[in-house]
Amino acid sequence: MRIGELAGVVGVTTRAVRHYHHLGLLPEPERRDNGYREYGLRHAVVLARIRRLTELGLGLAEVRDVLADEAGKDLVEVLTELDEDLARQEEALRERRARLRVLLEVEGGLPAEGPVSPELAALFAGTAHLSDSPMAVKDREIIAFQETAVPDGERERLVSSVGEALGSPEAVARAGEAYALLDALAGAGPDDPRVTEAARALADCIPPGLLPEGGEADQDDSFLRAFYDDLAPAQAEAVRRALRILTEERR
Repeated sequence: MRIGELAGVVGVTTRAVRHYHHLGLLPEPERRDNGYREYGLRHAVVLARIRRLTELGLGLAEVRDVLADEAGKDLVEVLTELDEDLARQEEALRERRARLRVLLEVEGGLPAEGPVSPELAALFAGTAHLSDSPMAVKDREIIAFQETAVPDGERERLVSSVGEALGSPEAVARAGEAYALLDALAGAGPDDPRVTEAARALADCIPPGLLPEGGEADQDDSFLRAFYDDLAPAQAEAVRRALRILTEERR
């Protein structure tokens, strides 16, 4: 058989046959006098076995283990490992689907920031009426980013702290007032007298858990600098002053 005939008999592509040759999974036959390779029944048997193993979900490295006589793993061992791995994947899929169902059932639908944790989505739903505030929208974007970026062990603390800041009608009202004061500073300079009031209002909205360990934010932090750069000068100054207020009050 020529390579095309072999591939057709087994139901694979000639490209796959050449790839298996390259990986050493399928021995290459010697060339005949006319320069063509002539495949025999043994090649077809091995190629068919490779196809069956890959269709079961084995990776090519595992297929090599099964095919190699000197390999330490037999087929039963490899398939047992595959079955255990598939069971783990099934469990992970069940957990993901459960989280998706919770998100899809959040009152008010998914937030504009996209898929966040169900707990955060519920908190964002309580601030949906503030979507006309550019600062409220920016704040939610930052919170969603932080939930994605923080280590798993800190995510629960972050969501809990956001719950303190936005988890009640009174807290949402305070946040709305702070957002309005910050929005009003969009075209102002850092020395605008309204900065002081906005900083105080913002400080009153930030719970302790949203500050770093020790209660002091590093003003030279690269993310914080990028955040300031994304704000108007007066807004950035209000945030800086709010963080200084909190640092002083919690010493």
